[in-house]
Amino acid sequence: MAEGVRLQKYLSMSGRASRREAERMMAEGRVAVNGVVVTELGTRVVPGRDRVAVDGTVLEVVLPPVWVAFNKPAGLLTTRSDPHGGGTVYDVLPAEMASLKYLGRLDKDTEGLLLFSNQGDVIHALLHPSRQVEREYRAHVRGIPAAETLSLLTQGVMLGDGPAKAKRATLVGTEQGHGILSMVLTEGRKREVRRLLQSVGHPVRRLIRVRFGDLELGDLPNGAWRHLTQGEISHLEALARGG
Repeated sequence: MAEGVRLQKYLSMSGRASRREAERMMAEGRVAVNGVVVTELGTRVVPGRDRVAVDGTVLEVVLPPVWVAFNKPAGLLTTRSDPHGGGTVYDVLPAEMASLKYLGRLDKDTEGLLLFSNQGDVIHALLHPSRQVEREYRAHVRGIPAAETLSLLTQGVMLGDGPAKAKRATLVGTEQGHGILSMVLTEGRKREVRRLLQSVGHPVRRLIRVRFGDLELGDLPNGAWRHLTQGEISHLEALARGG
């Protein structure tokens, strides 16, 4: 999937020229990307990452916030490309979303709420451990954990990369002799939920992220996406500020 936007579109977004004028500027050798003159009309740039200049003057493009909620299916990697040929989340999303960054990873077998945005600074702030943003998961596990086990999960256990614990761990249902848990964490360490549950003897059978902050997955179908509302974006920006 192609990343970013065409250079002539970027130039028009900056207000510097129409697309037709931008093409002429490129043909005249007046446009540089990251210090290199570009004349190829198919060139793409990523706003906020690539440095675009016309006649030596760097252009600034302030893009409106874009936030997308995606219900990630199992089997997709949260990455831009897989050298082994596996499917990624960007293979499912529309091409115009290729430049959006994902907010935290979900491992290949985990489903549920995955957020994407063009606000890299907000994403970085939301993922910082100091923000303590809640992530809620629905964990289908082997066996039915006892109350003492749920308490242990919130007290903390030692994993390979240090101590870890859930903020809350609640048995919310059962199915065919196995438990369904609500697990709330405030960190995003690699496979943390799976490792926590494995450590107490109840390995995960299915894992779904259902909430990030106050933003819930809701009834968004598996494999579907939607744009966030302005209210939801404001909530995430407030969380990023520590509010």
